[in-house]
Amino acid sequence: MFSSSARLLYDLRMGGVAMFYFPSTLISRFLISLALLALAGLTGLAGAASAQDRRQNASGEFDFYVLSLSWSPSFCEEASERGSSGRSQVQCGGRPFSFVVHGLWPQYEHGFPNYCQRPSPRLDRNIMSSMLDLMPAPGLIFSEWDKHGTCSGLSARAYFETIRKARAAVKIPDDYLQLQDTKTLSPADVEEAFIKVNPGLKASGIAVTCNRKRLSEVRICMSKELEFRDCPEIDRQACPLDQVTMPPMRGG
Repeated sequence: MFSSSARLLYDLRMGGVAMFYFPSTLISRFLISLALLALAGLTGLAGAASAQDRRQNASGEFDFYVLSLSWSPSFCEEASERGSSGRSQVQCGGRPFSFVVHGLWPQYEHGFPNYCQRPSPRLDRNIMSSMLDLMPAPGLIFSEWDKHGTCSGLSARAYFETIRKARAAVKIPDDYLQLQDTKTLSPADVEEAFIKVNPGLKASGIAVTCNRKRLSEVRICMSKELEFRDCPEIDRQACPLDQVTMPPMRGG
C-alpha cells in the first residue's frame, strides 16, 4: 500500500487516535545525527578542559608575569565620556599622570589564574596608600590584590613591592613623559619606542592594546625574576588598528 520512500509518517486512525509510523531508514539517520551531536559536545568539553591549566588558581603556581601599564589620559577621557570621572578623581583630577601601573598579573603559558583565595586576605590600607604614586586609584589597588595578587603566592606587602620593582625595571620612553598634545601613531611605533629604551625587551614580549581608537595599555612580559621574556599568547592580543591616538596629559 505504501512505498519505502514514504517521507515522514503514515496516519492510521484507530478509534480516533492517530498512530504514526516512521521509515526505519529515517529513524537510523536520526539516531546517527544524535550520536554525532553528542560526540561533538563531548569533544568541545574536552577541548575546554585541556585549555585550562592543570594548576588553575593554585596560588604561587604560574609561569610568568605581565606588567600592564595604562596610558592614564586615555583612561581619564573614557571615564569622562562614561560620566564616571568623579570616581577617578585621584587619577584624573590632580597630578598629570602618563603611564600608570594597571597591575602585575601572574600568567600561564596559556591562560591565567585569578581570585586564588576566596575570601582574599584583607589588604592593609597603609599598603594601599603606599602604592598611590604608581597606581593612583584606591579601588584598583584593592581589586588587583583580590584578583591577581592572591595568585602570586606572596604576602600583600611582598606582592606590591614586586610591582614596584617590576615598574622600576621598565623605562618609559622620553616622548611619553610630558605629552602636551594629542599624538597619533601606530601600535608598532609604541612597541618600538619601548624596545629601544629597554635592552633585552623584544617585540615578542610586549603588546600594545587599544580601546576604540585610543591607546589603552602597554603589556610587558617578565619572568618571576622580573627579566623580559617572550609571551606569544599575550603578543597575539595586541591592538589590530593601524593607528591609535594618545590623548595629552592633564592636570598639574
